[in-house]
Amino acid sequence: MRRIELSPAADRDLEKLKSRIRRQDFERLRDAIGELAGEPRPQGVRKIKGAEKAYRTRVGSYRVVYEVYDNDNLVLILQVARRSEATYRQ
Repeated sequence: MRRIELSPAADRDLEKLKSRIRRQDFERLRDAIGELAGEPRPQGVRKIKGAEKAYRTRVGSYRVVYEVYDNDNLVLILQVARRSEATYRQ
């Protein structure tokens, strides 16, 4: 088992989402983050190009960006954000 830590930005993201989204969606998101402790690279996870330890996973219409530190048994959550059309604009 790895421990889960939230960056200050991810903590702020979750606090904002807690009051803005349905309770059921928030609990699903929280549960998915908790499951990363047991399996930090679940099926469907994507490695972020150009970053050595960063991954992203989708939970419904939300994206969780995190880093895995295998030597320290740590998963660091960096960002939790809603996926939208603006996500893909360049």
